Amino acid sequence: MPRYFLELSYKGTQYCGFQSQQNANTIQAEVEKAIEILLKEKITLTGSSRTDTGVHAWQNYFHFDTSFPLQSWGGVKEEVAGMHFVYKMNAILPGDIVIKQLLPVPGNAHCRFDAVSRAYDYYIYRQKDPFLKEIAFYFPYKMDLQKLELAALILRDTLDFTSFSKRNTQAKTFTCGILKSEWRLEKECLVYHVKANRFLRGMVRALTATMLKIGRGKLSPDEFREVIEAKDCTKASFAVPPQGLFLVSVEYPPGYFGEKEILPLLP
Repeated sequence: MPRYFLELSYKGTQYCGFQSQQNANTIQAEVEKAIEILLKEKITLTGSSRTDTGVHAWQNYFHFDTSFPLQSWGGVKEEVAGMHFVYKMNAILPGDIVIKQLLPVPGNAHCRFDAVSRAYDYYIYRQKDPFLKEIAFYFPYKMDLQKLELAALILRDTLDFTSFSKRNTQAKTFTCGILKSEWRLEKECLVYHVKANRFLRGMVRALTATMLKIGRGKLSPDEFREVIEAKDCTKASFAVPPQGLFLVSVEYPPGYFGEKEILPLLP
């Protein structure tokens, strides 16, 4: 049975996270419902990266198998059929979820296990702005940017992130390889950017919240190292809300999608 990846982006404000849950509206549930309406076939999606309630994504992926002949839908060539699928899906989906691409892949491709890295941004604004309320964290305090940058550098040399993982996780290891860790200014926002081969549950928000304590002078860089070395989640702070967090990208090995990337039917 043919397998496809769906690339999508979404604003997570109105959803109880990415993954399907009983009696809760989720990104997965909305996309599965749209596919069933369009193809008249019940599909179960597999997600690449779970995001929690209120968290957004510039890029995330699902994969699915279907008996529907998407490659020749409507008697047209595969590329046009794919664009037709994307167009129809976006017409059905609510405005805060957008399908960007449909990508044919081999039957053994897996959007979660084959990903080689993921990147997140956490947005903070320090002057009251009603237009940023749902997509960033209002934190109106004076910050020492040099101390924040030092903390981000410390994380590049860290391997064990036990202190920054929520409890009751199914993770078999707390080792993560940080590829990028930096603070930067983007217009009205202070942004923490982090990229790694894998992330733990709640990790990005815990890193952000704990480093904000350093930026405010409530935690020293040496004390930050002690939090890391303690391997105890009670030592870190998780006190930042979900709306500031964006999944920015999910990356796969070079050439993973071959030459069959299907462009969405968008201007």
